[in-house]
Amino acid sequence: MDKKIEKKRFTWQRVSIGVLVIGGLAYLISTVVKNSGTSRLNVQSERLMVDTVGRGNFQEFIPVTGVVEPLRTVFIDAVEGGKVEEKFVEDGAFVQPNQAILRLSNPDLMVNYLNQEANIISQINQIRNTSILMEQQSLNLREQAVDVDYQLELNDKRLNRNRELLKDNVIPRVEYEEMEALLTNLKNRKKLLQATIRKDSAYQELQQQQMSSSLDLMQRNLTITRQSLEQLTVKAPIAGQLSGLSKELGESVARSENIGQIDDLSNFKVRVRIDEFYISRVFNEQEGSFQFAGKTYTLKIKKIYPQVANGAFEADMVFVGPPPEGIKRGQSVSVKLELSAEEQATLLQRGGFYQTTGGNWVYVIDSATGNARKRNIRLGRQNPNYYEVLDGLQTGDVVIVSGYENFGDKDELVLN
Repeated sequence: MDKKIEKKRFTWQRVSIGVLVIGGLAYLISTVVKNSGTSRLNVQSERLMVDTVGRGNFQEFIPVTGVVEPLRTVFIDAVEGGKVEEKFVEDGAFVQPNQAILRLSNPDLMVNYLNQEANIISQINQIRNTSILMEQQSLNLREQAVDVDYQLELNDKRLNRNRELLKDNVIPRVEYEEMEALLTNLKNRKKLLQATIRKDSAYQELQQQQMSSSLDLMQRNLTITRQSLEQLTVKAPIAGQLSGLSKELGESVARSENIGQIDDLSNFKVRVRIDEFYISRVFNEQEGSFQFAGKTYTLKIKKIYPQVANGAFEADMVFVGPPPEGIKRGQSVSVKLELSAEEQATLLQRGGFYQTTGGNWVYVIDSATGNARKRNIRLGRQNPNYYEVLDGLQTGDVVIVSGYENFGDKDELVLN
């Protein structure tokens, strides 16, 4: 009789399948639980720019554009106005000190000079005539004084003789008394003449001083007018290149009108424009550098112009040492203006991520998974090449530094 064989309910095949199913479900559940609340985005890794955080020398500097200018420029103004009669050099020429540039004519100035010269000649003649008259008066007074002395001496001797004759009653007393009165009169005249001579001498000295002062004043006026005539010939004050000379023959030039400038090309400066954001961090003697013909040249700030125009201010920088050979006026150079000294710091390359995150967080690539996760950081100073990392990153961390505009606010980037 046949015996019914019952099928086994749990075979090893069924147990294996069940274990696999349960394990898969457990893995799926654990993954979902693990990643709950984490947003992801798949990203093509070849489109990303990355940088490895490292230690190195950091210096805060800003690139500024400068224009080469002569270190010394002298503007030429017409001291006196007039009409251009002659041009000795053309615009752009190199001139030497006191070299004539152009000659002006001014008839009014010439007439004024001639009138002053005639007045001075007339004044000199008048002074000479007055001096002759005063000298003649002085001689007359001295002559009178000499005559009085002679009469005084003569009458004094005569009186002495008559005094003896009077004792012997040879002459009458009246004659003696008249002679004595005459002697007294002569003595009084002598005193008066001496006082007159002293006053005349003082008066002559005062007159001479006044006449000399008047003559000196006229001479100085004539000298100034003569210098004005000489200044009708405009000359170069220094050696250099003449520019801005646009006056032509026959053209009128007003008094104090600028007619050009001379640039001293023996040395140069660089005038740079700096963003107004850095106005409180720029000082005299601050250094910068630029490359020219394969060499590095150092500059330092000599003068700062505080006026701000179009969001920037200007500063003059001079060369520390000789300027480069071949550099030209008006040439533009890019200057690296130093804002701090070199020091060791943790560095992260500059990139487009800063525009999105403001430097508050970055995507750091996990070496275990190959994905990039968001991490909060803190950045400090910066220069055109690097950011100074203050917190959140360690040396060796690999950071995505390209722009984050297309990533939204995802917590993790799955790199493919």
